[in-house]
Amino acid sequence: MDFQDQLKNLFPEHQHTDNDAQIEDSSIWLQEEPMICKYEKRKGKPTTIIEGYTGADSDFKQLAKEIKKMLSVGGSFKNEQIIIQGDYRDKIMDFLKNKGFKVKRVGG
Repeated sequence: MDFQDQLKNLFPEHQHTDNDAQIEDSSIWLQEEPMICKYEKRKGKPTTIIEGYTGADSDFKQLAKEIKKMLSVGGSFKNEQIIIQGDYRDKIMDFLKNKGFKVKRVGG
């Protein structure tokens, strides 16, 4: 008995739809203005900074969590900025574009 069969036994009235997997992506508000992705050195170490999100802080924190998990790196959310350890501008910009955001590269 696989995992899907066990779920059907637990929740027999649940109707599976294809939208169940896309709920997380549609919950983040997409904005018209581009987000800014820039590179800085802080205390001699490279950091990537994402800023310019005008939605709710909880959505921006969720986006920070997804980026950190995708890259397997550390980072934080402070002062309406996502700070990622390392220079990952290209990967982050591709990830945000795939999510539907407009991204602008600043510096270098």
